[in-house]
Amino acid sequence: MNKLKVATAWLDGCSGCHMSFLDMDERLLQLAELVDVVYSPIVDTKEFPDHVDITLVEGAVASVDDETKIRKIRAHTTTLIAMGDCAITGNVPAMRNPFGPEAILNRAYFETADLQPQIPCLVVPRLLKVVRPVHEFVEVDVFLPGCPPSADTFHAALTAILAGKPLDIPALTRFGA
Repeated sequence: MNKLKVATAWLDGCSGCHMSFLDMDERLLQLAELVDVVYSPIVDTKEFPDHVDITLVEGAVASVDDETKIRKIRAHTTTLIAMGDCAITGNVPAMRNPFGPEAILNRAYFETADLQPQIPCLVVPRLLKVVRPVHEFVEVDVFLPGCPPSADTFHAALTAILAGKPLDIPALTRFGA
């Protein structure tokens, strides 16, 4: 049996969803018999593959780089899962929306700087005017709510998807269902 290709991606978020994903502990070994992780911040792959069966995305879309990344991921993924409240609603990263990116950058790089106040232009991508959830940019197939979703939620959702069974988790919905 061919293993499914699975990826995880991190946009603007805290990495808590990835930490909760890893909290599946020994259940990860069971999943490893069914899937190959082909892209993730927890592996050393730099380029998103041409085809991935399932991609779990953490974080909101807050920058031009995030938007480019999520569009590429969607174009090369069969089933896209928005994992966590940042990916689903914008959550904490969207708290900057009332202030706008200019005010945030000025506060971070001018008002609080002791030496060389300047906005980095090489390592900080251009911020979007507002932070938005993933589904406002691309179609999302599955939403896993929570901040972060529990390891049990990840396990239940992935095992159901891998078995081709309907998701049976409270507060878990399939987009458009």
